[in-house]
Amino acid sequence: MNTITMPGNGAHHPVVSRYDWLVQRRALLEREKALTHQRDQIARERRALPWVRIDKSYVFDTPAGRRTLAELFDGRRQLMVQHFMLAPGWEQGCKSCSFMADHLVGAQVHLEQRDLTVLLVSRAPLAEIERFRQRMGWQFKWASASGNDFNTDFAVSFPPETRIGGEVYYNYRMTGFPQEEAPGISFFYKDDAGEVFHTYSTFGRGVEAMMMTYDMLDMAPQGRGEDGDDYGMQWVRHHDRYESAPAVATSSCCASRA
Repeated sequence: MNTITMPGNGAHHPVVSRYDWLVQRRALLEREKALTHQRDQIARERRALPWVRIDKSYVFDTPAGRRTLAELFDGRRQLMVQHFMLAPGWEQGCKSCSFMADHLVGAQVHLEQRDLTVLLVSRAPLAEIERFRQRMGWQFKWASASGNDFNTDFAVSFPPETRIGGEVYYNYRMTGFPQEEAPGISFFYKDDAGEVFHTYSTFGRGVEAMMMTYDMLDMAPQGRGEDGDDYGMQWVRHHDRYESAPAVATSSCCASRA
């Protein structure tokens, strides 16, 4: 058996015949199929979770004026909210949340065909949101929660009074999350009577569901290439900053390997 040296990390990777490769590939395929079936089962259990009626009134600022949560469904029954990390006064939105949002550009039209409206929500004022949205060239809807408790209630914004012993409630547990904002994805359903229900939320590495780039990298020879990094997604930049981005570590806006 021969080996090839991988650039960058200097690791030695085996090189075998096509027959030997097929033997190992077929064995891995069985595990991949089992994982696919397990994911299907988890998806069924996710959809079977009970719902929570939204009794609190949330009013958001949008380019079309002030809108309630129910009005943000845009004529559809389902709503997906990306909790985008952009707090009042920030110069720009979180680079990792931007990485997530980039994947919505092609997906939005298909999601809408399945009765699902896509919406970004941040705590920054609408003018600051619009300035950053235009810079990034995104067309999807983005609402400001600056005048309500939506972000706090859904545990993606952490005012000082919510910190207990340096920890906040995030991803369904108390944790030492270092930032004032956190990423997440939430789903809602609106019935014929106009009542809104919270059906599901995911946080931490659960938001990788929006990151198709990672799925592609996981199949590539060098993988994600993050093993030696100080934190996950250290390499990610805003899509208009890659050419000029310095090849040095920068502080993470939502660093988490959990």
